[in-house]
Amino acid sequence: MPREKRVVIGGVDTHKDVHVAAVVDEVGKILDTKSFETTEKGHRALLLWLRSFGTLAKVGVEGTGAYGAGLARHLAEAGIEVLEVNRPNRQARRRRGKSDTVDAEAAARAALNGEAKVVPKSQTSMVESIRALRVAFRSARGSRTRVALQIRDLVVTAPDEVRAALGALSTAERVARCAGLRITGDLADPPVGTKFALRTLARRYEALSAEMAELDAALDRLTARANPALRGANGVGSDVAAILLVSAGDNPDRLKSEAAFAALCGVSPVEASSGKTVRHRLNRSGNRQANHALWRIVMVRIGTGHPATVAYVERRTKEGKSMREIVRCLKRHVAREVYRHLVHPEPVPAGADLRAARLAAGISLKTVADALGSWPTRISQLERGITHNTELARRYVRWLDGQRPHEVAELVVRAA
Repeated sequence: MPREKRVVIGGVDTHKDVHVAAVVDEVGKILDTKSFETTEKGHRALLLWLRSFGTLAKVGVEGTGAYGAGLARHLAEAGIEVLEVNRPNRQARRRRGKSDTVDAEAAARAALNGEAKVVPKSQTSMVESIRALRVAFRSARGSRTRVALQIRDLVVTAPDEVRAALGALSTAERVARCAGLRITGDLADPPVGTKFALRTLARRYEALSAEMAELDAALDRLTARANPALRGANGVGSDVAAILLVSAGDNPDRLKSEAAFAALCGVSPVEASSGKTVRHRLNRSGNRQANHALWRIVMVRIGTGHPATVAYVERRTKEGKSMREIVRCLKRHVAREVYRHLVHPEPVPAGADLRAARLAAGISLKTVADALGSWPTRISQLERGITHNTELARRYVRWLDGQRPHEVAELVVRAA
């Protein structure tokens, strides 16, 4: 068949310095393999080489979230369908052996036969910034925790005078006290040396706390911009929203259904039936951070008395379900809700627009709060974008739309 009419499929085994590519035709015949540098020039050369064999239909790439991220972006920008390829089956690898060429051929065949179906994250939008910021936030949080434990352990083993002064304090009080310690005397003296170490660690703790506050504020702003509907959902804060946005990626439409998203989060029951026994078991796979984020949403809703959640817990408890089983069911329900927010987000009224409409109508915060069954402070925070609540914002809009000038005047008089 002439090259210009032949359809080919590529496969790439990615590494830090070199990518190994293979190309196969429509029947799986290997046409060639070649290595390329992991640079922009190498990515261009790899794409030109694949296209030289015919019409390039798609490319299977290993490690699109690591060493293959740059290549996957380059191919996607060129209009090539990119599919994520998992590591080859270990049994097959033992039979056939292991080499970069063999892995590249396996990636190409996985893309050809439909074994590779997952579209990788595009990593080209605001969500990629959120991912990077959250990496820094988690690093600072982990480091601060270790510093707090080191301060605690030093106090436990400190000389009596130091332990007596700091031992009964909370972490925050201990850090504040240690950060202000005055060091006088010879560092060779154990009490002096211990105080110097404690002051150093306490000031490091404070610096990490400042980093965390700065990163958390940035995540709060970006997650609200990226998906206001998700941020406004009950129980979703900046950290939970960041986890879920990063898990779905900046192209969440790659998730074909809410069941696929539930499987990604590890909240879809796994069938474990045999013979006449029909049962399901707990899914322990998937993205465990996303699973934990869904758990946090459920716990917040239960703890804050969310009406629908509380009613569900009461009904399932009467049916004999344990709390652990109920929480698993609720996580599956929340996954369905989160999927809608990620893939088909509904517009959410902006707080600034609500405030402008209220002021234009001459309505006070207290009037709005009384009408919506809330508090003036909560309405003010919603208007200023400090808190996010989609349900409250939409109720606010409906209430404002239902007001007439003479009714507004009456409400203002009553509020005064």
